[in-house]
Amino acid sequence: MRFVIITGLSGAGKSQAIKFLEDLGFFCVDNLPPALILKFAEICSQTRGGIEKVAVVTDIRGGRFFDQLQSSLEELEKGGFNYEILFLEASDETLIKRYKTSRRMHPLAGDGRIIRGVKAERMKLEEIKKKANYIIDTTNMSTSRLKQEIVHLFVEGGKAEKLILNIISFGFKYGIPLDGDLVFDVRFLPNPYYIESMKKLSGNDDEVREYVMRWPEAREFMEKLVEMIEFLIPYYIKEGKSQLVIAIGCTGGRHRSVTMSNMLCQRLKEKDHRVILEHRDIYEEGN
Repeated sequence: MRFVIITGLSGAGKSQAIKFLEDLGFFCVDNLPPALILKFAEICSQTRGGIEKVAVVTDIRGGRFFDQLQSSLEELEKGGFNYEILFLEASDETLIKRYKTSRRMHPLAGDGRIIRGVKAERMKLEEIKKKANYIIDTTNMSTSRLKQEIVHLFVEGGKAEKLILNIISFGFKYGIPLDGDLVFDVRFLPNPYYIESMKKLSGNDDEVREYVMRWPEAREFMEKLVEMIEFLIPYYIKEGKSQLVIAIGCTGGRHRSVTMSNMLCQRLKEKDHRVILEHRDIYEEGN
């Protein structure tokens, strides 16, 4: 029996994850108190016909019961049950935005600020995160991308990459992405915006891409950028980083940054890295 325990930060996507696993044929239970995990595993294993795939969500919604998770995992091991832990997380800024959008209170915030609840929860989950088999950072991840990650791990038998590369194109006039780990400015390249035939196009269009990449400095920059990122990846992994956000900006985030982000994404995928690509400002008015 495959037994998956889903946990992680509130607002990181645990509810979506268990829905996807249910669609994949897992027998799922949300918000199961840790003290009941062993009993639930025993019931599933004794069911006539057998339940082959089980997933449960357990998190701080369980209040004081959640503190029993470590001992419950030890009981599972003593009972001869193998289990996998899927841990979902996201940046503080992302979690705060999600809570503000949903207008819900964070379970640990009480009457205080959301950020206090997020930080308290992050500290509370430090130990269980260390035991996780898979860690997914949903900061820049769409619902469809999360589903792809779930399928990759639990259907295709894939391995969780230690580092997911997030590439974001952006316009400096709209601000630098707050979660960018590496930020690159490509405003030194000739700007297609000032060529009438390309003004309303974007870096996704062949005409713009060919124009931007025709310049020797663009091609040299791309070679050096790929080389640098390849150099850095092992060191970020060594430091325990699970996600690297690479932000590439131009003036409006429509032409040069989109072209270079697309090229970087392609080059890194060719090297078998897992890459998430986002064009943040490509449709902003004024571009």
